[in-house]
Amino acid sequence: MTVFLTVVLTGLLSVTALLALVRLYRGPTLLDRVVAADMLLATMVGAVGAEAAVNRHATTLPVLVVLALLGFVGSVSLVRFAVRDRP
Repeated sequence: MTVFLTVVLTGLLSVTALLALVRLYRGPTLLDRVVAADMLLATMVGAVGAEAAVNRHATTLPVLVVLALLGFVGSVSLVRFAVRDRP
């Protein structure tokens, strides 16, 4: 059961990351690219969290905290930058 769960989680997270990368590359505006980058970071947090849950260890908790803070601060700062540039 664990192997099946790992394969399904890997597949879903890979598809999510691929779609986020496509939006990051093709995004017509800066805000689309910011949302795609935030989605990619959220996918990374989900992947690290799933790996920790499947292997039943909590040693990656600081990595999860840093990634979550990086995503929040990055999104907020880029949105503030984009709003400030509007005429």
